[in-house]
This record gives sequence, structure tokens and C-alpha cells, in this order.
Amino acid sequence: MDSPRPLPWEPDPRYRKAVAYFSMEYAIDQALKIYAGGLGFLAGSHMRSAHDLQQNLIGIGILWKYGYYDQVRQDDQCMRVQFIRKYYPFLQPTDLRAQVSVNGHPVHIRVLRLAPETFGTAPVYLLTTDIPENDYLARTITHRLYDTEPATRVAQSIVLGIGGAQVVEQLGGAAIHHLNEAHALPLAFHLLARLGDVAEVRRRVVFTTHTPEKAGNEESDPQFLHGMGYFAGLPLETVRQATGTDGALFSHTLAALRLAARANGVSRLHAQVARDMWGDQAGICPIIGITNAQNARFWQDPQLRQALHTDDDAALVARKQAMKRALFEEVADQTGKLFDPQTLTLVWARRFAAYKRADLLLHDLYRFNRLLEQQERPVQIIWAGKPFPFDQTAVDMFDQLVRLTWRHPRIAVLTGYEIRLSRLLKQGADIWLNTPQRLREASGTSGMTAAMNGAVNLTICDGWVPEFAVDGHNCLLIPPADPTGDAEAQRAEDALQLMELLENRALPMYYDQPGRWLQLMKQGMRDVQPRFDSDRLAHQYYELMYNP
Repeated sequence: MDSPRPLPWEPDPRYRKAVAYFSMEYAIDQALKIYAGGLGFLAGSHMRSAHDLQQNLIGIGILWKYGYYDQVRQDDQCMRVQFIRKYYPFLQPTDLRAQVSVNGHPVHIRVLRLAPETFGTAPVYLLTTDIPENDYLARTITHRLYDTEPATRVAQSIVLGIGGAQVVEQLGGAAIHHLNEAHALPLAFHLLARLGDVAEVRRRVVFTTHTPEKAGNEESDPQFLHGMGYFAGLPLETVRQATGTDGALFSHTLAALRLAARANGVSRLHAQVARDMWGDQAGICPIIGITNAQNARFWQDPQLRQALHTDDDAALVARKQAMKRALFEEVADQTGKLFDPQTLTLVWARRFAAYKRADLLLHDLYRFNRLLEQQERPVQIIWAGKPFPFDQTAVDMFDQLVRLTWRHPRIAVLTGYEIRLSRLLKQGADIWLNTPQRLREASGTSGMTAAMNGAVNLTICDGWVPEFAVDGHNCLLIPPADPTGDAEAQRAEDALQLMELLENRALPMYYDQPGRWLQLMKQGMRDVQPRFDSDRLAHQYYELMYNP
């Protein structure tokens, strides 16, 4: 099916099949705050590469009135959650309309368009229920990304999946509907209600699963979903037969795997983990690995890229120092601390979740303090990232780190971890720390854009890392902990290996062997491209998922 599409280009013949990509979040530009973390960063880079490769692909998402949240500070510098109404006059109004049923009530949807020329992306159509035709409750459906109210979360999936499917049909239809996670799963039930044949639905749906974490693989009461309208008016018995589910809980991920023709994990390792998780379930589709990637044209500093390509070491070192100074201006603005561009700077920055272990460096506090207080080879450390705003454990960890910074002049915690700060951190870091519990990080793309900007990955070998890493050649690898140990035993072993690596390899190399450090940094920049540029990812989706 090569439907006419709302594209300002004639699709490249390799990418002519019409695809609609459904994602709950997109991280495209600092000005458009409709994302929370890695899922959105992946979707944003995908949309940029779809534009650059002239693919016949559009994005479907939701226009979040208050975004995810704005991360600001309390009076004592600890974290405060703020919800600020957003306005985006650069989005184009459209005549597209949709209507869905939520809990037996009609909900009206309007659509705004992110034009390709605005940020250099495929067209993205953003749905909103915050319009006069709806009552107050219906208007709030598209207020906050990942709302804490279960009924609102289900309503958001109905709007994205069923409302988004109606929008795609008005735009000429799609041969393939790509679910970026199971949030838009109601789309499959909309197609089943229209087509009446599970096999026909499967021919039109592909699915990307992003996490082995239980919280990311939702389960719900099917009666509750049915009453909410999640199943597009289909009888519950029809849903059970189509998805092969008959238990007390409905697994969204398992249903997606049974209603899709193909699925992918977001790294080779994660694909194997996903197959181990779901492979004993009858009727699931094949799960392949298509490793996440990021758009180098957007994320990589062009002067640094030019210095690498011309093998101009002096220019590369000078540019890296300039980018460190730019990051340290942000540190000074937020914390009043003056960091030194000559000092080795470690950055840990990503979503605050327990398994990512932001506090792994603190496992042995005596050794951590000794590292900070020694003067011969000084260290500066920066943390940044957004916890889920109502995950008090994650917020408490963030605040614990903030309080720790009061006692040390060379450590800082930054707020506002969005695209702008993410770029500053990746460009200014000497070392990019990645410390998840192994086999729990599905991909972890932040290290890719860090490597593109001359930051050396110091990392657990998880997610995308095994496909990239050669220890001592393009990164520094933390040896894997004994997988038979419990989480606390693995944490203790990983923390020990991390400190050993910092003290005995990273610090001596940076200060005593700067030429070797420079080669490590340059090799990381070389090896991260083009394998982890999103052009490869966008091409592989067509090759392996849309046109198998």
C-alpha cells in the first residue's frame, strides 16, 4: 500500500511503504516539551532520520498541555515538581478531527501538525482533548504525560491508539502501524473491529518493546479496560480469543506480541532478554533486535566532528575544553560552584530509576570521600536526571545527592534534564557513567550521544554497550558482577569494580597519559558512528520490520 501522504517530498523508493508511527512521547527540540526520557529521545531521533532519508512515515503523538513536568528547586535546592502550561504557536492547526468513547462518554479530539521544516522531522500529528467541545474531565486526558490516575492513563491510550488510527485513516491510511511501546495498543482493537480478522490486523501492526522492567510491562483488569472503551467496542470474549488471554489480568505487552506481525527489542541483548521473558507464551510474533540509536546531525557538536575528521588533535582538545566551560557555566548558574575545565569530570545523567543506580558511587562512602578529597588527581562529578515526579523513592535519592553536594565543592546536581541540558552534559563530560544493574537496561542511548561528543563511556556492559565496547580501546568497561548473586551482592561487586577502575585506570590515564586518553576518546567517537546513528535504525525498521 503506497497511500498518498502529507509529505513535502517524494518518498525514496526504498521507503515507499506508508507507515504510521505511534509514540506517547517525542523528544525533538527543547522548545517542545512532550517527552519524559529515553522512549521520547529515541522517537525524536527516528523522526529526524525519517525526514533526512525521505521515508514515507508520519508520527502520531499527543500534545501534552503540561508536558511531563518542569524540574525546579525547593528553597534548599532539593527537587520540586512544577506543572507549567505550555503554548506552541509553531504547531499548525489542522481540519483533522477524531472522536473516541471513554468510559461510555464521547471525547472529541483535535489535531495539530508539527511541520517537517520546523525542526527537520517527518510530519508529526499531535492529538489534544483540551478543547471547548469536551467537559473538564475529558479535557484533562491530554494534560499530563504519564498521569498517575489509572483511568486517565487508559484514556490516554484510547486517544493515542483509537483517535490516532482515525487520524491516519483521514490522511490516506497506512500499510504499517508501528507501536513504539504498548501505549497505543487500542489501535489494534480498532483495526480488529474494522477488519474483523486477526490475521489482517497482524499484517498491519509491528511493535517495539523497550524494557524488561515490570512497571513498563503493564497489566490491568480486563473488565476495567472493557468498561473504559479500551477494546474499541469489541466484546470481551472476542478480545480474549484474539489475544489469547483469559486470566484475571490483561498483559498489554503480551497482547501486543500476539497482535503484531513482528516485534523488536531495542538492543541485541534486550531482544534475547525479551525472548526469554515471553518466548514460552504461545502465539507471540518473532522478536528481533534493532538497537536504538540517536541522530548525530542533531546531537554531535559540528566543530568536534570536523576536528576528528581532519585528525586535528589540537582543535579537538581545544573544542572539548570550550564545551566543558559551557557546561560549567550552567553548573555555576544553578549551584554557585566554579568547576575547573582542566579537571577530570564525570557525569551521570539519565532518568532516575532504582535499577539505574545513580548512587552506585556512594556505596563505600569512605572511599568516595577519599576520591573527592585527594588533590593529586582531582575529580569533579555531576548528576542530573528526572525521577518520575510521584516516585518518592527516586525523588529521595535525587535529594540525597543534592544534600551531599553541600559538603563538597567539586560535586553538583543539576535540575532541568531536558534536551538542552542533556546536550551540555554530553558535550562537557570527560567520562559518561552508566551503572545499571545488568540485564535491566534495555538499551540506554545516552552513552551514544556522549561518545559522539568525546565523552568516554565508563559503563556496565548492558543494553547497547556489548555491540560497541572494546575495553581500553573505545571505552572503559566495569567487569560484570556474578549474575548468580542477589541485587545487593551485585551492587557491592559493581561498586568495588567501579572505584578500582576510576582510581587505577581512568585517573592515571587522564592525568599522566593524555595522549592515550585522547586516543580512547577519539576511538569512541569513531566507533559510535554510523552504527549508532539513527539513520541506520530508520533504515533497519523498513528493512526488517516494514518490508521483511
